[in-house]
Amino acid sequence: MNNPSTFWDKRYADTVYTYGKKPNLYFQQQLDKLPKPGRLLLLAEGEGRNAVYAAGKGWQVTAVDFSEKGREKALALAAEKGVGFDYQIANIREYDLLGNGPWDVIGLIYAHFPPELREAIHYKCTKSLKPGGHLILEAFNRKQIQRLSGGPKDLDMLYSKIILEDDFESLEILEATESTTFLTEGEGHAGLAEVVRFLVKRPNK
Repeated sequence: MNNPSTFWDKRYADTVYTYGKKPNLYFQQQLDKLPKPGRLLLLAEGEGRNAVYAAGKGWQVTAVDFSEKGREKALALAAEKGVGFDYQIANIREYDLLGNGPWDVIGLIYAHFPPELREAIHYKCTKSLKPGGHLILEAFNRKQIQRLSGGPKDLDMLYSKIILEDDFESLEILEATESTTFLTEGEGHAGLAEVVRFLVKRPNK
């Protein structure tokens, strides 16, 4: 993928929402368990489905992506639902998580990166969470390489429970699972899929 912003602008150019308008189910379920809304960061947020849901629940949402088309559709969806949030166009490699934090919650929903970038971003996420803050992640695991239901076709950009446990070793792991599920998230995520779900918390001290 030589120019990611061009790739995703082309992907999001259609009026149909690539991953649907409803939030990712795991993200929704975990967010709804938290006691009160606070500051929420969503990286690689695309067309805004998770940001719109969280904003509707009272969260102060910052979404980050490098796709202008994604932002346009996210803001259109927000207007449709009568909510608002901050959507920043930025290269995630350069986005200042620490300077713009701290965050009560960080969401990484199908935010796939090459290994070096993944490690750097996950490290910054660890450092920019508030004490007691949570990180919610759902992504494709490495078995997804054999599936046609979405995700990168590069094994190095697919995750595993072990990889994530290493990346977030300084945090308290509340859930770490790999499973087969059936995705119905628009045309982009449709059918049987191999996913990893990960929920961690930064210790209060």
